Amino acid sequence: MAPVGIMARLKSLYSKQDEPALSEQTVAFLSVILTLLYVVPFYLSPATRPSPTLSRDAPSVIRARIRVVTSSCIVSSVFVLWLIVEEGNSSLGAGTRLLGWWPVGLLETIRSLFLTAILFVGPLFERGIVEGEWKFWFRPSKLSESLGGWIGWRNYVAGPFTEEVMFRSAMVPLHLLAHTSPGRIVFLAPLYFGIAHIHHFYEFRLTHPDTPGLAALLRSLVQFGYTTIFGWYATFVYLRTGSLLAVVLIHSFCNWCGLPRFWGRVETGEPIRPRVLRGKEDSDDGGVGVQDSGELGVGWTVAYYMLLVAGALGFAQGLWPLTESYNALVSFSGNSN
Repeated sequence: MAPVGIMARLKSLYSKQDEPALSEQTVAFLSVILTLLYVVPFYLSPATRPSPTLSRDAPSVIRARIRVVTSSCIVSSVFVLWLIVEEGNSSLGAGTRLLGWWPVGLLETIRSLFLTAILFVGPLFERGIVEGEWKFWFRPSKLSESLGGWIGWRNYVAGPFTEEVMFRSAMVPLHLLAHTSPGRIVFLAPLYFGIAHIHHFYEFRLTHPDTPGLAALLRSLVQFGYTTIFGWYATFVYLRTGSLLAVVLIHSFCNWCGLPRFWGRVETGEPIRPRVLRGKEDSDDGGVGVQDSGELGVGWTVAYYMLLVAGALGFAQGLWPLTESYNALVSFSGNSN
């Protein structure tokens, strides 16, 4: 449990009886600035800017982008911490709480990962059991292989960490300073996270010039949709647990799982190698898959979709109890706890 003094300051900070430290218009302006600070540096230098002959997956581009976005996150975090202390008239300890830095929340992280795994039980069944990939999951050498390449490092470490620092750790406290209701924070703040991915439309057009514009646009709209939906979930978990580590790891887990199958039959296959580099932001031809060895009986497909539904139902049942924490940043009214 967080120290009583810090929790008292947080309650005072968020009390509806106090005047908000920031207006909602100011928060919207600052949120746009943070979003631009995350995306714009990608295009200011030839080292970070992709071109028809230089993919965003090139190691040199990934390294350069990680450097600039890390700098953006440091600047943003220090600025927001200053706002919390100065404009919010709060302590440094309460500021680090709002930023999700301390306490780390190891128990909250484990429970949040378990909740996310329940949601993805269908895809885990398909990849692990049907495709036989489970044998690679517990090999340290394969984990090292996935994080040893720059694409894997971006998808599972640098990307989740910097995005959660910017769009949860830095942006959510701004809304708390404005006394925005928890429900509005959950549904409003992630829109900036979704918008921050729209630039992938431009990059996809650069590397796939033969793809029709409408198809590329639909691809970007779908990406905006699922990144926003994930943002709703991550913001909810962040407010409920106060743990930056929890949202970083569930982000990494979701990147690893990718989008679930919502149609078609599951197929068996012997993995050529584990799909360690395949993430939700990879291009269509950037991952590694399985070698088909024929269709399975329809029962396997039925089992998959039953697990998909069961996972969604289990996720809904566990959403509140598995995210309950003494370190919560706000209290949601009308929940079942």
